[in-house]
Amino acid sequence: MHSSYALVFFGVGVAIALNPPQAASAADPSMANPATPLEVSWEHPPQSASESVGHTQLGRLLEAVARRDERLIGSPTESSSRAQAVYVGEASVSGAIAHPASTLVAQTLPASDPTQVPLQPGSEPASSADTERTTPSATEQPPPATPADGGQPGGVAPAADTTPASGGRPGTGGNSTPRPTPASTDTVIDRLNPSPNPLAVPTRPEEVRITVNQPITLQQALELAQRNNRPLQTAILELESSRQAVREAQASLLPTVAANANITNSGRDVQVFQGPFLPFATEFRTATSVGASLQVTYPLFTSGRRLATISAAEAQARFQALQVEVLAEQIRLDVSTEYYDMQQRDEEVRIARDALQQAERSLRDAEALERAGVGTRFDVLQAQVDVANSRQELTQALSQQAIARRRLVQRLGLAENANISAADPVAVAADWALSLEDSVVLAYRNRAELEQQLVQREIAQERRRVALAALGPEVSVFAQYNLAVTLDQDNGFRDDYQVGARVNLNLYDGGAARARARQQEINQAIAETRFADLRQTVRFQVEQAYSTLQANRENIRTTRLGVEQAREALRLARLRFQAGVGTQSDVLRAQTELTRAEVNQLNAILGYNRSLVLLQRAISNFPEGNLAASP
Repeated sequence: MHSSYALVFFGVGVAIALNPPQAASAADPSMANPATPLEVSWEHPPQSASESVGHTQLGRLLEAVARRDERLIGSPTESSSRAQAVYVGEASVSGAIAHPASTLVAQTLPASDPTQVPLQPGSEPASSADTERTTPSATEQPPPATPADGGQPGGVAPAADTTPASGGRPGTGGNSTPRPTPASTDTVIDRLNPSPNPLAVPTRPEEVRITVNQPITLQQALELAQRNNRPLQTAILELESSRQAVREAQASLLPTVAANANITNSGRDVQVFQGPFLPFATEFRTATSVGASLQVTYPLFTSGRRLATISAAEAQARFQALQVEVLAEQIRLDVSTEYYDMQQRDEEVRIARDALQQAERSLRDAEALERAGVGTRFDVLQAQVDVANSRQELTQALSQQAIARRRLVQRLGLAENANISAADPVAVAADWALSLEDSVVLAYRNRAELEQQLVQREIAQERRRVALAALGPEVSVFAQYNLAVTLDQDNGFRDDYQVGARVNLNLYDGGAARARARQQEINQAIAETRFADLRQTVRFQVEQAYSTLQANRENIRTTRLGVEQAREALRLARLRFQAGVGTQSDVLRAQTELTRAEVNQLNAILGYNRSLVLLQRAISNFPEGNLAASP
């Protein structure tokens, strides 16, 4: 029984050999402060001489593990100074391993409520552990190397350990590359703008080779989309075309002036008198005449057709302007969503790298225990399989990262030789202060799609008036002046003028005008039905986005705690395995749970951001609200 107790003690107490309480207190006074809620007390139970002799081989193994960990982690004083507090419910446990290379920006948990996470970045001061975190490069690629475990060349070179040296970041070997600082917006636009010729097609490989890799922020991505997005540019051109159609309809309010000029050369046979008792002679004579006319016409009365045509054209232009707004809002949603997708792929690459490093460390531990005679070949094989699986997941994550970046490049309409990466860190976006009811009412007032259906209804009404105007009379006045002269004669100029009025009345058209009017009445009913259906759709979109937003808000509060717990569980599982009282399966299971917890935290934060932009899209042009006060 005493031997079993000593074995368990050495399994759990290996951390004490690396990080004694006295050294921790000397390196970090807060660890020795009785008021600090993160203090952990370690006690060494008495051990008999027989127990010590009975564990000589295990003691030599623990000394070897301690020497290796001291070389990789640092001295016990340095290790204790880097110890971080990990909340577990209302209690806390000191952890020797910090967050592995995390770029997730989440707020510090208040001591009063360990599950509360402020959603507005910067709303509360960050803890010392958070302020030491730096942001890794989103574009960092794994260097090609031959793995030490017998893998194929071209894989990711394994790091010595996931715990950094003094001053480094966990999970990066102390050599974390800071996230690149984005350039100014003007510089970014100059580097990424496409060719001004929309018909240009590259014909040489060097013209499509990626030579620019520019980190951009979300705001810069939105500005690039407004400048270069092809569907938005097409909608703007269609809006300009509809405005010219309004100008065309307004031209009917003015008179029309027409001028005509002609020159005519004519020839004919003429009978010429030659004298008495002589026959008439036939001669061919030609004549050249020049004429001109000027005509002014003005429709006095059109039975309402003219004004209805103008109103319909103006409504169509207003509909097209709303369509531009719809596309702009949709592009804002698509760009934001794809930017968050790009951030997620970057973080998945980071998590996959960390998982690979953890798997390689477990493999080294298993091999060390096998060489010491206390491990099994089965544990080594399990660790090798886990390394291979982690490397495959990293390769897949890198592929998805490249696809996400190219998808956003296509959305932004950038240059052929340009590629982009995310410059913004993964952070919780702004909070949503409105209630669900206020959000629904605001969406009813702001959604451009609702106003579009009302405009379609107005267009149908005006076109019905145009159709019925064909049954009424049309009155117009005109004036015409003519001037002509024959060049071969000396009779001078001839002129005349005409002034009059015309009345046109279509007596019978077979019912065509009334059929066209009936079509527009049906179109009016269709617009009203679509408005009612779209109103329900808008409400559902707001409710769906709002519900998802609230769920992700709660997930952010819980997943951060889960990450800390999973990290501490992995640390304890690894220490137990190094001491010989745990199994390799426990370590692999803890690694899997840590990876899952980090992915859950990433999904919660980015899910919240996606829900926020979806809610803003469901309300449309928020917070500007530049549409009518009511639909």
